[in-house]
Amino acid sequence: MIAVMCAMSDPGRPLDPGPGQPPYDVPGPLPHDVPRSELADTVLGRLTTLYPAAGNPFRAQEMVAYMKGVAPFLGIRTPERRALSRTVLDGTPRPGEDDCAAVALRCFALPEREYHYFAVDYLRRHVKRCSSGFLPVARRLVTTVSWWDTVDHLAAHVVGGLVAADPALGAEMDRWIDDEDLWTARTALLHQLRFKEDTDADRLFAYCLRRASDTDFFLRKAIGWSLREYGRTAPGEVRAFVADNRSLLSPLSVREALRHL
Repeated sequence: MIAVMCAMSDPGRPLDPGPGQPPYDVPGPLPHDVPRSELADTVLGRLTTLYPAAGNPFRAQEMVAYMKGVAPFLGIRTPERRALSRTVLDGTPRPGEDDCAAVALRCFALPEREYHYFAVDYLRRHVKRCSSGFLPVARRLVTTVSWWDTVDHLAAHVVGGLVAADPALGAEMDRWIDDEDLWTARTALLHQLRFKEDTDADRLFAYCLRRASDTDFFLRKAIGWSLREYGRTAPGEVRAFVADNRSLLSPLSVREALRHL
């Protein structure tokens, strides 16, 4: 069980930059409750050397614009970034749960988005090495510099992986779906994306109805996406649910849910 009991941080929200103004919600100093990890020391040392050297300021500006100013970028394209990540991790041992927490939290304490992507990729690779006690760390990441590019992967691959390994965490998802933070609620909606025939359909449908009246684009989109994905496994159930609740669901949610049905 990791020692990190993460107090909720304010959710990082994308800010629209004014003329000449930096739009970034930059994290503060390294949190005091990050576990000690020699592996994280090694990884972060290599990462903060190799990534900046590969940056491209002009490409970084394009990335910032595409991601609506949620964070600064170094300007590293995904294939190149992943190749650099392999170099960073070359020869490193498999992490324990504390190592995973330390790497992820330290990456998210850095401003540039590529570090956050590294953390998400790292957790996706090693989520099976984490216990249900890792969920508070996952929530902290979901609510730090929040935007779909990190939240959706954390939801489907990290939070979803934790819940799949310990179904008792479904009770925590029942709390997340009602959270005032839209990214936490979106995570609850999306955490079963990869469950297929193991999807708890009653929970999925209940979540969709509990947030159906929300006007936020990202929640409406998540409702439709979660239904569409489950529709690949149980198309009849999804069609019936949408037909019975069309008056409650937004047109966006309905359109997304039925896109391939």
